[in-house]
Amino acid sequence: MAKKDKKTLPPSGAGLVRYFEEETKGPKFTPEQVVVMSIILAVFCLVLRFSG
Repeated sequence: MAKKDKKTLPPSGAGLVRYFEEETKGPKFTPEQVVVMSIILAVFCLVLRFSG
């Protein structure tokens, strides 16, 4: 009886795990900080739009 060759596939999430483990340089913001900065920018733009 002949042995069947078992072909295994590489793990599908290997690239994603490696991507998220890498540490990158630059500023790190929480989602809350991004929302607050967006609101501040929007208010600033509205103030500039209606002033003058």
